[in-house]
Amino acid sequence: MSLFSRSLFFSFLLFSISPLAWGQQDQTAKPQTVAPAPPLTLQQAIQIGLENNYGIRLARTDEQIVSNNVTRGNAGQLPAVNGNFTRTFNINDVRQQLGDQPPRISNGAESNFLNANVALNWTIFDGLGMFIAYDRLKALERQQQIITRATIEESVANITDAYFNVVRESGKIRSLEEALNIGQQRIDLTQGRVDVGVSAKVEVLTARVDYNADRSLLLQQQELLNTAKINLNSLIGRTTLTDFQPIDSIVVVTGLQAEEIVQGVIDQNPRLQQARLGVDVARYERRLVRSARWPRVNLTSGYVLSRNINNAAFFGTQLATNISRNAGLNYGVTATVPLFNGFEQRRLEQNARVIEEQSQLLLDQTRLNLDAETEQALNRYQNRLQLLQLEEENILLARENINIALARYRLGLLTPLDLRVAQRSQLDAEVRLLDIRYQAKQAETALRRLSGYLVQEATSRP
Repeated sequence: MSLFSRSLFFSFLLFSISPLAWGQQDQTAKPQTVAPAPPLTLQQAIQIGLENNYGIRLARTDEQIVSNNVTRGNAGQLPAVNGNFTRTFNINDVRQQLGDQPPRISNGAESNFLNANVALNWTIFDGLGMFIAYDRLKALERQQQIITRATIEESVANITDAYFNVVRESGKIRSLEEALNIGQQRIDLTQGRVDVGVSAKVEVLTARVDYNADRSLLLQQQELLNTAKINLNSLIGRTTLTDFQPIDSIVVVTGLQAEEIVQGVIDQNPRLQQARLGVDVARYERRLVRSARWPRVNLTSGYVLSRNINNAAFFGTQLATNISRNAGLNYGVTATVPLFNGFEQRRLEQNARVIEEQSQLLLDQTRLNLDAETEQALNRYQNRLQLLQLEEENILLARENINIALARYRLGLLTPLDLRVAQRSQLDAEVRLLDIRYQAKQAETALRRLSGYLVQEATSRP
């Protein structure tokens, strides 16, 4: 009998024995029930993050404070009305002497004074500064709203990346489990050959060493998966030990157009909008400083009630109690005209003008940086799409290769080393495909964030 015929015979014998052996293993194995982790979709993760993320919550509180500041009273357009009340008591020793006359003395004389008034002060003209201040407050409110939106977009982008990172690490777990399954088949096939005297024991030992190496990789990968889950839980503001099972898969949109992305950056990007509002705020600041050159006109009015009781009042030589009481309304106009303040006004205006120019430079720099980031993101996105297409084609070849290698190994036509190489090639192809798909999704998310459409699309998903 030739070597080839003998290999076919032992392979047939091994196939006849293996199902029985595997069936016995299944009968002796004790099933272990593990509660499945609750499912979590990307939309659910984003919704939880929008409610619980601390960065978003802090940004919203800042926005609330700025919104509370947008009032006409804070801008100085409304009058200020104050009520005052004063009551004092005195105990004095009084001594009065007129010329050569004997002194008039009163020890322990008591007196008390009461004053109550309501005062109104209303600025009716300050060089239009109060109206400029109100417009400035509204611009600051819009700027804070843009900051909040940028914080939300950053958080949504981070949550999206973290979620798909969990999907990626979970996919690597499945790839390693598939590699372990192939390794176990290799051990069983090799052990069967050793039992019938076709192979040496060293081949079984080598197969077990490779199998344990894959198990080690699986344990390390489980640690990476747990770390990815902890990171996502932290981003969405819930307990880091909360377990979950990602439901969504990594689906990369391939139809993003460069023209739409660039136009979105110009119209919707929050960083660019924030820089534009910074120019508006600086312009209002300069006009507000300029308004100090104009006269300031105030209306004043008030009602005063005062009473003074003096128990040490002398009328001639007679000591008596004097009670005086005043009540009445007062009103008037005050005008303040700035004439000279040591050139401080000119210094303030020069600084305000420089700050306005600085804000314009910041706007130009932001626009230039965004153009560079957009171009880089587009290049990265297009490159990752090409790599993704290549790896999707490559994984089909790797899977077909491992199937052929297993079949040839069962027939004794392939060495254990060649099978291991085919197994590692498939595992590497699986890992590369997961990494490239994740990187392509990251590039897509970055483009959507730059164009300002990420939050709209994330919150509109069903």
